[in-house]
Amino acid sequence: MKFSDFSKYLERLEKTPSRLEITAILKELFNKTSKDEVKEVVYLSLGILAPNYEGVLLNLAEKMVARSISLAYNKDLESVTKLYKKEGDLGNVAESLSVMSDALRVKKITVSQVFQKLLVIAKDGGEGSQDRKIVKFAELLKQLDSLSVRYVTRIPVGKLRLGFSEKTILDALGVGEEGYNIHPDIGYIAQLAISHKLSTVSPKVGVPVVPMLAQRLNSTTEMIAKMGEVAVEPKFDGLRIFIHFTRTPKPLVWGYTRNMNSLPMESFPELLEIGKYIKSDEIILDTEAVGLDPKRQMFVDFQKTISRRRKHDIEKSSGETPLQFQVFDCLLINDQSLINETYQLRRKKLEEVIVVGGPLRIDESTITSDPEVIKNLHLKYLKMGLEGVVVKRANGHYVSGRTGWNWVKMKEEEGSQGRLSDTLDCIVMGYWKGLGKRAQFGLGKILVGIKDGDSIRTLTKVGTGLTEVMLVEIKNMLNKLKSKIKPKEYEASKDLIPDVWVSPGLIVEVTADSISKSTKHSLGLSLRFPRFIKIREDKGPNEATTLGELKEIATT
Repeated sequence: MKFSDFSKYLERLEKTPSRLEITAILKELFNKTSKDEVKEVVYLSLGILAPNYEGVLLNLAEKMVARSISLAYNKDLESVTKLYKKEGDLGNVAESLSVMSDALRVKKITVSQVFQKLLVIAKDGGEGSQDRKIVKFAELLKQLDSLSVRYVTRIPVGKLRLGFSEKTILDALGVGEEGYNIHPDIGYIAQLAISHKLSTVSPKVGVPVVPMLAQRLNSTTEMIAKMGEVAVEPKFDGLRIFIHFTRTPKPLVWGYTRNMNSLPMESFPELLEIGKYIKSDEIILDTEAVGLDPKRQMFVDFQKTISRRRKHDIEKSSGETPLQFQVFDCLLINDQSLINETYQLRRKKLEEVIVVGGPLRIDESTITSDPEVIKNLHLKYLKMGLEGVVVKRANGHYVSGRTGWNWVKMKEEEGSQGRLSDTLDCIVMGYWKGLGKRAQFGLGKILVGIKDGDSIRTLTKVGTGLTEVMLVEIKNMLNKLKSKIKPKEYEASKDLIPDVWVSPGLIVEVTADSISKSTKHSLGLSLRFPRFIKIREDKGPNEATTLGELKEIATT
């Protein structure tokens, strides 16, 4: 497919706010794309070069892209910068200059050729790589028509955002989420879908899996009614980590967070020798990493556990707060997928392959059909400083996402502690710069929202609970996500515009006294007395609370 034709589809997608129309346009696009090129078409429509867990990035900052534009169209950098300040979009700047440029000689470049050129730029590293990237990107721009220039320029600066996600692409392909949840590479899944080979998808070492999540109930009687015989396990307040290990061709270990980001393994030295404690050649484990206080022989809180990812002195911090990995599920052993096996069989296999000792611990598990046993275990684990219980269907399979009644966590009774029966994982959409004392931090309140399909709708402003330390930390994180315009997927009323919009990327945990109706917020609902609890670095936008989940909490 010629890239100029592909760009016309991107323009149509950019112009429509309709979810149905976006899906129809994507379906038309995929029908006209060969199976050899569909992976590249899918990646580029999302503004990526590979699934996020592979970490393939162009590493072209806005100033570098501006230099490429300057070089491509023989304009001084100052003029390009002025245009950018006026337009607020480097894609529009490059497009306008490409139209005016006499030097432009458009070639019939294909989608695959553009993709490969971008991939070469992404893989260029080492001394002098920044200058080489700028030159290569400028050369690519010269080969594109003006409309294509608009979209290609937006890719490295993360501004392509056309208002749809992987889920919309799956809808356009006419397939469910099951295959993607097992192998979350949307380009690969698209290839399999149009080749009618989705049935071949299975877990693979080195490829993260969308995690299985728990529903919420506060009645143990209802749990038994919905699930029958169950396994009751303790719920830890830690960092969800999937451990992937193989011995061939040489011992290798990977770690992935619940939002499928690859972990910096140097931050987790406990995992480097993990092969000693595994009796198989290949394995995928679902675990919760929990920090330990060796002096008090107690688990530390979540914030201290997760700080390991950010510390520089790992040797010191791993000595002060060693991590213990509570293993609660096994998805694959020696190339044999276990996701369609029952919980009890997976548990049996897990106990056979994990060596007692070292950093791995297998969770306690109690099989029961008695609601009173669940209640008593919940209270027992709360007294131990844990978060109560997770209740799992004894004959249930491993199903990614929050689907069906296979896993359930215990809710608190609403109002029992002056708050909702469950906390909310909200997406930070923007912020106000603050007044008075908070003005010095450049942040007073944050605007948060939740997911409604591919849209993100406003729910509430949050200021209470933000300490000075948190204000600084959140502001630093949001500086990297600033957006000159409201992202297309955001829905917000005209009288609720923050000082600064940010792209969806930061998740915060929030509680409140109750949920109320609201005409001010685009959800039609809001929170009474919202309070910030903590940053959830382990979660991404796809794991934010949904409108359906919010309504469920509101009715319990």
